Amino acid sequence: MAKEKKVPTAVLVEALAKPVAEEFGVFIWDVRFEKEGSLWYLRIFIDKDGGVDINDCENVSRRMSDILDEKDPIEQSYILEVSSPGVERDLTKKAHFDAYIGSMIHLRLIRPVEGVRDFAGELVSADDNGNITILLDEDVEMTFHMSETAFVRLQDDFDLGGLENE
Repeated sequence: MAKEKKVPTAVLVEALAKPVAEEFGVFIWDVRFEKEGSLWYLRIFIDKDGGVDINDCENVSRRMSDILDEKDPIEQSYILEVSSPGVERDLTKKAHFDAYIGSMIHLRLIRPVEGVRDFAGELVSADDNGNITILLDEDVEMTFHMSETAFVRLQDDFDLGGLENE
């Protein structure tokens, strides 16, 4: 008899969270179950057109807390966090990349290429095989596989003012 494969916690929680998110007019950007030091964190990132506010996070957090208490799908203790993915959000899924084609991204490699680990440029494409192509300048494109990256995230290009602009 084949051993049943355990569903990853983040996948299980995302399935539970999707109807809750829809109920409050937001969508699930990502779910992560991560250990930091001796503590486990269940992080649910939500978003909507125009961005989320504290009320959106609070509504989803309260409902998810009740559901997680009732279903009890996680064996160890953990801290539940519900938040926006932020301006410099991580791009981890094909849909994330598709939504931000033409945007500036920051990509960090696990292992350097010719001594360089960090690349910034315009996201040109992302395919179903995990290949990401970025335009570094007018005529230099590079393609990386997701498995080679430590992270890929939107690059903050907002001018919020400040001393450096004076």
